[in-house]
Amino acid sequence: MSSGKRSFFAPKKKATNPFDSGSDDDKPQRRPARASSVPPPESDEQQRGGSSLSGSAGGDRAEETTRRAQGCVRIAEEMRDTASKTLVTVHQQGQQIHRTHMMAVDIDQDLSRSEKLLGDLGGLFSKKWKPKKNGAIRGPMLTRDDSFIRKGSHLEQRQKLGLADHPPRSNARQFSSEPSSALEKVEMEKGKQDDALSDLGNILIELKGMAVDMGSEIERQTKAMGDAEKDYDELNIRVKGANTRARRLLGR
Repeated sequence: MSSGKRSFFAPKKKATNPFDSGSDDDKPQRRPARASSVPPPESDEQQRGGSSLSGSAGGDRAEETTRRAQGCVRIAEEMRDTASKTLVTVHQQGQQIHRTHMMAVDIDQDLSRSEKLLGDLGGLFSKKWKPKKNGAIRGPMLTRDDSFIRKGSHLEQRQKLGLADHPPRSNARQFSSEPSSALEKVEMEKGKQDDALSDLGNILIELKGMAVDMGSEIERQTKAMGDAEKDYDELNIRVKGANTRARRLLGR
Protein backbone atom coordinates (compact mmCIF):
# COMPACT_ATOMS: atom_id res chain seq x y z
CA MET A 1 0.00 0.00 0.00
CA SER A 2 1.06 3.51 -0.62
CA SER A 3 1.87 5.80 2.28
CA GLY A 4 -0.61 8.50 1.07
CA LYS A 5 -3.62 6.35 1.75
CA ARG A 6 -5.06 5.85 5.25
CA SER A 7 -5.20 2.35 6.48
CA PHE A 8 -8.66 0.82 6.87
CA PHE A 9 -7.76 -0.35 10.37
CA ALA A 10 -6.48 3.01 11.62
CA PRO A 11 -8.47 4.53 14.53
CA LYS A 12 -10.80 7.39 13.70
CA LYS A 13 -10.13 10.77 15.24
CA LYS A 14 -12.88 12.36 17.42
CA ALA A 15 -14.56 15.34 15.89
CA THR A 16 -13.75 18.48 17.75
CA ASN A 17 -16.07 21.47 18.45
CA PRO A 18 -14.27 24.77 18.26
CA PHE A 19 -16.58 26.24 20.96
CA ASP A 20 -15.94 23.44 23.48
CA SER A 21 -13.09 23.82 25.91
CA GLY A 22 -10.70 21.08 26.29
CA SER A 23 -11.47 20.56 29.91
CA ASP A 24 -15.16 19.72 29.44
CA ASP A 25 -14.43 16.09 28.92
CA ASP A 26 -12.68 15.84 32.26
CA LYS A 27 -15.31 17.66 34.47
CA PRO A 28 -18.70 16.18 35.50
CA GLN A 29 -21.86 17.81 34.16
CA ARG A 30 -23.83 20.03 36.66
CA ARG A 31 -27.63 20.33 36.67
CA PRO A 32 -29.11 23.84 36.78
CA ALA A 33 -30.27 24.91 40.24
CA ARG A 34 -34.04 24.60 40.89
CA ALA A 35 -35.89 27.86 41.53
CA SER A 36 -36.81 28.20 45.21
CA SER A 37 -40.52 28.64 46.14
CA VAL A 38 -39.68 30.64 49.29
CA PRO A 39 -40.04 34.40 48.65
CA PRO A 40 -37.08 36.55 49.43
CA PRO A 41 -37.09 38.18 52.88
CA GLU A 42 -38.81 41.55 53.10
CA SER A 43 -36.87 44.62 53.82
CA ASP A 44 -37.21 46.53 57.11
CA GLU A 45 -39.17 49.28 55.37
CA GLN A 46 -41.68 46.76 53.98
CA GLN A 47 -42.10 45.18 57.41
CA ARG A 48 -42.70 48.56 59.02
CA GLY A 49 -45.24 49.41 56.34
CA GLY A 50 -47.15 46.16 56.89
CA SER A 51 -47.18 46.64 60.66
CA SER A 52 -48.46 50.19 60.20
CA LEU A 53 -51.33 49.03 58.00
CA SER A 54 -52.21 46.24 60.44
CA GLY A 55 -52.18 48.65 63.39
CA SER A 56 -54.30 51.18 61.52
CA ALA A 57 -56.89 48.51 60.71
CA GLY A 58 -56.97 47.42 64.36
CA GLY A 59 -57.47 51.02 65.48
CA ASP A 60 -60.32 51.49 63.01
CA ARG A 61 -62.04 48.33 64.25
CA ALA A 62 -61.66 49.47 67.85
CA GLU A 63 -63.09 52.88 66.96
CA GLU A 64 -66.07 51.25 65.24
CA THR A 65 -66.71 49.09 68.31
CA THR A 66 -66.63 52.23 70.47
CA ARG A 67 -69.21 53.93 68.25
CA ARG A 68 -71.52 50.94 68.50
CA ALA A 69 -71.19 50.77 72.28
CA GLN A 70 -71.92 54.49 72.59
CA GLY A 71 -74.91 54.04 70.27
CA CYS A 72 -76.30 51.41 72.64
CA VAL A 73 -75.88 53.88 75.51
CA ARG A 74 -77.83 56.55 73.62
CA ILE A 75 -80.67 54.10 72.93
CA ALA A 76 -80.74 53.13 76.62
CA GLU A 77 -80.84 56.82 77.59
CA GLU A 78 -83.83 57.37 75.32
CA MET A 79 -85.55 54.38 76.92
CA ARG A 80 -84.81 55.83 80.36
CA ASP A 81 -86.25 59.22 79.37
CA THR A 82 -89.41 57.53 78.10
CA ALA A 83 -89.64 55.45 81.27
CA SER A 84 -89.24 58.60 83.37
CA LYS A 85 -92.15 60.27 81.59
CA THR A 86 -94.22 57.12 82.06
CA LEU A 87 -93.34 57.04 85.75
CA VAL A 88 -94.50 60.66 86.12
CA THR A 89 -97.76 59.78 84.34
CA VAL A 90 -98.32 56.82 86.66
CA HIS A 91 -97.57 59.06 89.65
CA GLN A 92 -100.09 61.67 88.49
CA GLN A 93 -102.65 58.95 87.84
CA GLY A 94 -102.24 57.67 91.39
CA GLN A 95 -102.76 61.17 92.75
CA GLN A 96 -105.91 61.57 90.66
CA ILE A 97 -107.34 58.26 91.88
CA HIS A 98 -106.63 59.27 95.47
CA ARG A 99 -108.28 62.69 95.06
CA THR A 100 -111.29 61.17 93.31
CA HIS A 101 -111.76 58.65 96.10
CA MET A 102 -111.44 61.37 98.73
CA MET A 103 -114.26 63.21 96.96
CA ALA A 104 -116.46 60.19 97.65
CA VAL A 105 -115.89 60.74 101.38
CA ASP A 106 -116.91 64.41 101.03
CA ILE A 107 -120.02 63.43 99.04
CA ASP A 108 -120.92 60.89 101.73
CA GLN A 109 -120.83 63.57 104.42
CA ASP A 110 -123.04 65.96 102.41
CA LEU A 111 -125.41 63.16 101.43
CA SER A 112 -125.75 62.01 105.06
CA ARG A 113 -126.93 65.49 106.08
CA SER A 114 -129.40 65.57 103.18
CA GLU A 115 -130.73 62.12 104.07
CA LYS A 116 -131.27 63.20 107.68
CA LEU A 117 -133.18 66.26 106.51
CA LEU A 118 -135.34 64.20 104.15
CA GLY A 119 -136.07 61.78 106.96
CA ASP A 120 -137.26 64.57 109.24
CA LEU A 121 -139.62 65.97 106.62
CA GLY A 122 -143.10 64.62 106.17
CA GLY A 123 -146.30 64.52 108.12
CA LEU A 124 -146.57 64.11 111.84
CA PHE A 125 -148.04 60.66 111.50
CA SER A 126 -145.93 59.56 108.55
CA LYS A 127 -143.46 56.75 108.92
CA LYS A 128 -139.93 57.97 109.47
CA TRP A 129 -137.81 57.47 106.37
CA LYS A 130 -134.37 55.97 106.62
CA PRO A 131 -131.93 55.76 103.72
CA LYS A 132 -130.99 52.33 102.51
CA LYS A 133 -127.32 51.67 103.10
CA ASN A 134 -125.51 48.55 101.98
CA GLY A 135 -122.21 49.56 103.50
CA ALA A 136 -120.14 52.45 104.77
CA ILE A 137 -118.10 54.71 102.53
CA ARG A 138 -114.55 53.83 103.45
CA GLY A 139 -112.53 56.12 101.23
CA PRO A 140 -108.94 55.34 100.25
CA MET A 141 -107.84 52.27 102.15
CA LEU A 142 -104.37 51.77 100.70
CA THR A 143 -101.43 53.99 101.51
CA ARG A 144 -99.27 54.82 98.53
CA ASP A 145 -95.59 54.02 98.49
CA ASP A 146 -93.78 57.05 99.89
CA SER A 147 -90.60 56.32 97.91
CA PHE A 148 -92.56 56.18 94.66
CA ILE A 149 -94.36 59.42 95.54
CA ARG A 150 -91.06 61.16 96.24
CA LYS A 151 -89.50 59.83 93.05
CA GLY A 152 -92.51 60.76 90.93
CA SER A 153 -92.78 64.21 92.48
CA HIS A 154 -89.07 64.83 91.94
CA LEU A 155 -89.20 63.87 88.27
CA GLU A 156 -92.41 65.86 87.77
CA GLN A 157 -90.82 68.95 89.29
CA ARG A 158 -87.75 68.64 87.06
CA GLN A 159 -89.95 68.35 83.98
CA LYS A 160 -91.89 71.47 84.97
CA LEU A 161 -88.62 73.36 85.36
CA GLY A 162 -87.43 72.14 81.96
CA LEU A 163 -84.50 70.23 83.42
CA ALA A 164 -83.17 66.93 82.19
CA ASP A 165 -84.63 63.87 83.84
CA HIS A 166 -81.14 62.58 84.56
CA PRO A 167 -77.86 64.48 84.92
CA PRO A 168 -75.18 63.85 82.28
CA ARG A 169 -72.58 61.21 82.89
CA SER A 170 -69.62 62.55 84.82
CA ASN A 171 -67.45 59.47 85.24
CA ALA A 172 -66.21 59.31 81.65
CA ARG A 173 -62.45 59.22 81.26
CA GLN A 174 -60.69 62.26 79.89
CA PHE A 175 -57.92 61.74 77.34
CA SER A 176 -55.47 64.63 77.26
CA SER A 177 -53.88 64.08 73.87
CA GLU A 178 -54.24 62.18 70.64
CA PRO A 179 -52.65 58.72 70.56
CA SER A 180 -49.17 58.64 69.06
CA SER A 181 -49.33 55.03 67.92
CA ALA A 182 -51.84 52.43 66.83
CA LEU A 183 -51.44 50.57 70.12
CA GLU A 184 -52.22 53.72 72.12
CA LYS A 185 -55.30 54.32 69.96
CA VAL A 186 -56.55 50.79 70.62
CA GLU A 187 -55.99 51.23 74.36
CA MET A 188 -57.80 54.59 74.30
CA GLU A 189 -60.77 53.11 72.45
CA LYS A 190 -60.82 50.21 74.91
CA GLY A 191 -61.12 52.71 77.75
CA LYS A 192 -64.01 54.44 75.99
CA GLN A 193 -65.71 51.07 75.48
CA ASP A 194 -65.35 50.24 79.18
CA ASP A 195 -66.93 53.60 80.09
CA ALA A 196 -69.80 53.04 77.66
CA LEU A 197 -70.47 49.53 78.96
CA SER A 198 -70.38 50.80 82.55
CA ASP A 199 -72.89 53.54 81.70
CA LEU A 200 -75.08 51.03 79.88
CA GLY A 201 -75.09 48.72 82.89
CA ASN A 202 -76.04 51.56 85.25
CA ILE A 203 -78.89 52.67 82.99
CA LEU A 204 -80.22 49.12 82.72
CA ILE A 205 -80.21 48.88 86.53
CA GLU A 206 -82.19 52.13 86.68
CA LEU A 207 -84.67 50.86 84.11
CA LYS A 208 -85.16 47.65 86.06
CA GLY A 209 -85.83 49.58 89.28
CA MET A 210 -88.26 51.92 87.53
CA ALA A 211 -90.11 48.98 86.00
CA VAL A 212 -90.45 47.30 89.41
CA ASP A 213 -91.65 50.54 91.02
CA MET A 214 -94.20 51.22 88.30
CA GLY A 215 -95.45 47.64 88.38
CA SER A 216 -96.02 47.79 92.14
CA GLU A 217 -97.69 51.22 91.87
CA ILE A 218 -100.01 50.06 89.09
CA GLU A 219 -101.06 47.06 91.21
CA ARG A 220 -101.89 49.40 94.10
CA GLN A 221 -103.79 51.73 91.78
CA THR A 222 -105.80 48.84 90.38
CA LYS A 223 -106.83 47.84 93.91
CA ALA A 224 -107.56 51.48 94.80
CA MET A 225 -109.76 51.90 91.72
CA GLY A 226 -111.73 48.80 92.73
CA ASP A 227 -112.31 50.23 96.22
CA ALA A 228 -113.33 53.61 94.78
CA GLU A 229 -115.77 51.93 92.41
CA LYS A 230 -117.48 50.16 95.32
CA ASP A 231 -117.87 53.43 97.24
CA TYR A 232 -119.26 55.26 94.21
CA ASP A 233 -121.71 52.44 93.51
CA GLU A 234 -122.95 52.75 97.11
CA LEU A 235 -123.27 56.53 96.75
CA ASN A 236 -125.20 56.10 93.51
CA ILE A 237 -127.75 53.84 95.23
CA ARG A 238 -128.18 56.29 98.11
CA VAL A 239 -128.55 59.29 95.79
CA LYS A 240 -131.29 57.47 93.88
CA GLY A 241 -133.05 56.69 97.17
CA ALA A 242 -132.82 60.32 98.31
CA ASN A 243 -134.22 61.54 94.98
CA THR A 244 -137.14 59.11 95.28
CA ARG A 245 -137.86 60.38 98.82
CA ALA A 246 -137.73 63.99 97.63
CA ARG A 247 -140.16 63.32 94.75
CA ARG A 248 -142.61 61.68 97.11
CA LEU A 249 -142.48 64.64 99.48
CA LEU A 250 -143.04 67.06 96.61
CA GLY A 251 -145.93 64.97 95.31
CA ARG A 252 -147.91 65.30 98.48
